[in-house]
Amino acid sequence: MPAPRTLAELEADVRRDLELTAHPRAPWLEAKTSGGKPVLDCLIIGGGQCGVAVAFALRRDKVDNILVLDRADYGREGPWVTYARMHTLRSWKDQTGPDLRLPSLTYQAWHEAQFGAAHFAALRWIPKELWNDYLLWFRRVTGIPVRNGVTAGRISPARTDDGLPCLSVETSDGPMLARKVVMATGQEGAGRWWMPDFVEALPKPLRAHASEEIDFAALRGRVVAVLGAGASAFDNAATALEAGAAEVHLFCRRAEPMIIQPYRWLTFAGFLRHMGEMPDEWRWRFMSYILGLREGFPQDTYDRVLAFPNFTMHVGRSWTGARAEGARAVLETARGDFAADYVICGTGVRMDPSCVPELAGCADNIASWGDRYTPPAEEANERLSRFPYLAPDYAFTEKRPGETPWIRDIPLFGIGTSLSFGPAGSSINAMSIAVPRLAAGITRGLFEADMPRLYAALRAYAIPQVTLNPARIAAE
Repeated sequence: MPAPRTLAELEADVRRDLELTAHPRAPWLEAKTSGGKPVLDCLIIGGGQCGVAVAFALRRDKVDNILVLDRADYGREGPWVTYARMHTLRSWKDQTGPDLRLPSLTYQAWHEAQFGAAHFAALRWIPKELWNDYLLWFRRVTGIPVRNGVTAGRISPARTDDGLPCLSVETSDGPMLARKVVMATGQEGAGRWWMPDFVEALPKPLRAHASEEIDFAALRGRVVAVLGAGASAFDNAATALEAGAAEVHLFCRRAEPMIIQPYRWLTFAGFLRHMGEMPDEWRWRFMSYILGLREGFPQDTYDRVLAFPNFTMHVGRSWTGARAEGARAVLETARGDFAADYVICGTGVRMDPSCVPELAGCADNIASWGDRYTPPAEEANERLSRFPYLAPDYAFTEKRPGETPWIRDIPLFGIGTSLSFGPAGSSINAMSIAVPRLAAGITRGLFEADMPRLYAALRAYAIPQVTLNPARIAAE
């Protein structure tokens, strides 16, 4: 069968594929209310690729009473046209992600329908702007309900009018009620963007985290210092150089920068599907090793900075302090002070639920890996011990059982899942396995809570599928 030649043809294929694979078709959930107000079956906080993929999986399972919220304006959900400063995605171009293995919904199908098969064949990596466009198309063609410009806040327990547990979520559009609330807020889902305290103490005009909006044009002719040697740190260094910075200095605490990308190794079905089912000691052993290596930078990213003679990498030179002197930042290192006009921290995130507004009512009772597992001394890692210890359905678990039982209805789908499940909520490559598993956890919870009603419905079910002929039945 020839590939679609236009987007209209592809969208017709999508509609047909969704119709052909719609089994089982029967609706099975009943609308609920709380205090007379409607209750969603699932509210998803975060309208980026993870949130949209989860919503798609739920709708495939006939969980239609859902809503996705995102605080960003339309088209600016996620990092792709905001703080992602690479030119292309780092994943392979033939990856499958939110499509959940439906061929007509893959990135490749979308790309070929617009630019042709030859254009895709010649493509090395997917430009990040095109990936963003694809996600917006995916959301439209699958009919995912997303409300932009809405900020979610504190989650607290509630009850439906028929006595089932549900959740109340404060939002900038007023309170919303839902039986399940998925935290699909990416890097910040269970913590915050982190930089050393002494850098954060510098005046704001002198420093930024790589996740922030940065006026790179204002760095023209300036000396810029970047902390970190992961891909994001290099992306920001390259962007500053391309904007005309006089010098860019990147500081790596390691004696040798990380050039291995462990996520390339783990992208196989056994790991992605089953790591979360393994004993704690093996989950910790694998993921603490991988996360301890940090994410390596690819060759294309390195080539961007090497194109500039005014770029310098300092290895084995971590920052130990910082101070402002006039209009400059002075960074303290073991090899002496270094002065810069501007400082950028590519230092990632730190797990800390108390920093997440949605979790304000339960943060101190969310169990971490440090609460549940003590690794051998040689594998100990205080930073990683802060990752949340998640239930098999991705939900938060209680540190002190019985104090906040309602958190079992809050699944997490972002980088905070990494220690429990591997790269399930932080990798496009893992979506086709991770998203159906998360959706199954949600439908299991909804089904379990509804079992008395469903049993009554079964007992009341009386639709005959055969019309008997009394004349052909002999009564004994």
